[in-house]
Amino acid sequence: MPTLIEPAVPMRALLAGARRSQPALLELIQKLVRAESPSDDKAAVDACVALAADQAKALGGRVRLHRQRSFGNVLEARFGPKSKTGAAGRTLLLGHLDTVWPLGTLKSMPCRVAGGRLWGPGTLDMKAGVAMAFSALEMLAEASLLKSEIVLLLNSDEEVGSPVSRPITEAIAKECGAVFVLEPAQGLAYKTARKGTGNWRIDVAGVAAHAGVDFGKGVSALRELARQIEIISGWTDLGRGLTVSVGVAGAGSKSNVIPAEAWAEVDVRIARKGDGARIERKFARLKPRLKGASLTVTGGINRPPMERTRGTVKLYRQARALAGELGFQLDEAATGGASDGNFTSALGIATLDGMGAVGEGAHAAHESIVIEHLAPRTALLAGLLAAR
Repeated sequence: MPTLIEPAVPMRALLAGARRSQPALLELIQKLVRAESPSDDKAAVDACVALAADQAKALGGRVRLHRQRSFGNVLEARFGPKSKTGAAGRTLLLGHLDTVWPLGTLKSMPCRVAGGRLWGPGTLDMKAGVAMAFSALEMLAEASLLKSEIVLLLNSDEEVGSPVSRPITEAIAKECGAVFVLEPAQGLAYKTARKGTGNWRIDVAGVAAHAGVDFGKGVSALRELARQIEIISGWTDLGRGLTVSVGVAGAGSKSNVIPAEAWAEVDVRIARKGDGARIERKFARLKPRLKGASLTVTGGINRPPMERTRGTVKLYRQARALAGELGFQLDEAATGGASDGNFTSALGIATLDGMGAVGEGAHAAHESIVIEHLAPRTALLAGLLAAR
């Protein structure tokens, strides 16, 4: 009889294991979701980080807390044997535990299972992805498939731009040969590209005057702002994946007063790294159009784009092949939103994103994950880690 050759990574066995462990996975997700963790509440985020740290220790992780003053602590946990081959033999699992939801949101958005979904603030973005990582690591350890070093990094400030965690993420990523980001899926797909983000604020100073008595003596800051909005909106180039959007603005005090102050906040998205420098120069060159008005322009690009690189495509194709062994098709997608994966990709490290849960309603009242996709996607994550 011919000798049967076992596959390099036993995907069907991993899927069976993921299905067996799904009740524990759901329990862990709910535990993390009920530990509300808004980015701006250090104590709350630290409490959620402590839960994750306990989980990592229970799985044999080598835990380090990067303690912070103004934001929650950042959790680093290392699993498996220490790498003897340098960065090539080490993988970074990247996620965050902070959410956009204020304390008390659970009262109006309770964490519950209904209609084949798990509902609650932070389920999709992205506590389910964090729990999936722990489940995948546990499965690999039990199957003796944890043969290379894996670093799990859970940040505390991603939803507000990663001001303290970015240097930690970049330093650890430089020690790794690949980065897997546990953010939600794009539909069912993994993400191979993300836009970079920038934020600017335009403050306009004019001259106040009575709109009836001294109209000619006034300089309308609002009128100046309107002209500036038209100028910057014209920088949008959909063909390049470049958008410039004024999201909020304000001006004036009374309808019969020429407004002396006006302001606007601008969101910029870029698909190409080079467009970031060009847009920064454009904002720096803005000049007032009305005599007597003045501008103060602040801001800049805060996340570079995650471009579709050869290294990322190679990871995606490997993931697609393993998904095929599990019996489902894995597509790739690009998104206008950014993540901490933008930082690692910009360093030239192969980064695959959207490897967390499937669901809808991130940052919305109907935030939820689809339970039936948890086991297959957890098995796929485990398989990719085993194949590294």
